[in-house]
Order: sequence, then C-alpha cells, then structure tokens
Amino acid sequence: MYYIIFFLPLMSATIAGLGGRYVGEKGAAQITTTLIILTSLLSWFAFYEVGINGSPTYVPMWTWIESGPFLVDFGLQFDSVTVTMLILVTTVSALVHLYSTEYMNGDPHLPRFMSYLSLFTFNMLILVTADNFLQLFIGWEGVGLCSYLLISFWFTRIEANKSAIQAMVMNRVGDVSLAMAMFIIYIYFKSLDYATVFALASDASFNTTFQFWNMEVNVLTLIGILLLGGAVGKSAQLGLHTWLPEAMEGPTPVSALIHAATIMTSVTR
Repeated sequence: MYYIIFFLPLMSATIAGLGGRYVGEKGAAQITTTLIILTSLLSWFAFYEVGINGSPTYVPMWTWIESGPFLVDFGLQFDSVTVTMLILVTTVSALVHLYSTEYMNGDPHLPRFMSYLSLFTFNMLILVTADNFLQLFIGWEGVGLCSYLLISFWFTRIEANKSAIQAMVMNRVGDVSLAMAMFIIYIYFKSLDYATVFALASDASFNTTFQFWNMEVNVLTLIGILLLGGAVGKSAQLGLHTWLPEAMEGPTPVSALIHAATIMTSVTR
C-alpha cells in the first residue's frame, strides 16, 4: 500500500505529461484526478493504520549514495506526523485536481497542467515521507520547480514569467539556508539520517560551540536557525513572503495548491 501511495502521483504525472496527446484533454483530466483521489483514499487507510493503531512503518527502497563513510538510503518513513501531513497533502491535491478539470476545461494544454499538478503532489510526498535530510531536499527542490512551472503555465504572459522567476529566486534563499544546515549536520553528526541525528542530538557531547566573527555560536542552535530559514523561504513567511502573492499570476488552482502547500510545509518543519 505504501509503495502505491508514493508512486501513484508519479504515474499520474507521467501519463498526462507523456501520453496527453493520446488520451486527450478529457482523458488526462479524468485519469490524473482518479489516481490522485485513489492516493488520498489510501492515505486515509495509512493514517488509520499508523496514526490510530500506532504502527509506524519504514519502507526501504534502495541504497542511493554509498561513498566511503557517506551512506544515504532512499526509504519511506511513515510515522504519526508523516501520515497526518500525508492526508492533508493528498486530500487537498485531490480537491484541486477535481476543481481543475472544470476550471481549465477547454484549455488546449490541460494535459500539461494536470501533469504539473500531479508532479507537485509527488514531490510533496517525497518531502513528507523522507527519512533523511538529503531525500527531503530533493522533494524540497522538486516542489520549488513545480511551483515555477505552474506559475508560468501561461508562459506567453510576461507577468506570469516574471512572477515565476521571482518565486524561484526567493525560494533559492531559503534553499541555501537548508543546504548549509545539511552540511553542518553531516560535519558534526556524520549522517543525514533522521533517526541517527535525532538520537545523537540529545547527547551532551554534540552540544558544542564554535567561534564565528568573535561570537560563540552553539552548533545545535545554528542548525535550528538554518533549518528555520529554509522553512521561512518555502512557506513564504515574513521577509521571504513576496513571491507568494505573485503566484496569483498562475491559474487559480495553482494558487490554491501552492498556498496550501506553503502552509503544510510550515507546519511540517
């Protein structure tokens, strides 16, 4: 079931994106909406199993990076927090897909639009089900890419292109902060795995400080601030918020999905 939840949005995006000319506008809308609704229903089952029955699940997939002591596995972690965010992501996405079938009805590029929506959902699933910081970063960047593609969907409009570029640039500020946090985490903890980092973070020996511009900085505090900086950029909080109103240049379903995603990202982090 967990594999199906993870890969259904990717299948939806692939069918609409690569096979849109074969299934047609109506077919692409129906297929993507059906698959995302199915993903949402399965997410509720996962919530019942993991959240209510208290059965956390880890689904190993493959060894992603193995270079000396640096080892990163690609796996899916389903705990109470993950499944809670999962039903929010998939349910909101299913409703947006359903609304888009009528709102975008008649647009000749409807299959491409539905593909972008499904791809956005898939990257959100990577983000919330990640079991390590590097995998989270992949989903993080994927969400940013899909935001750019959706905001600039009507690419013949200059304002839409400008808004998409602004969103990409403002998100890069937060992404740099997140990347710096990951570097420091690996330097001090020698791992990017959630379980390892969280277990070691409670050890007093890792609660160290270092000198930076004649200031004594606590490592854990710095990591927390940098992670917060990433969340500030992605969730459009004060200081890095200007890109979110500009997202209105995209179709209305885009604004609904992106605004919902920023809220969920803020809550998750």
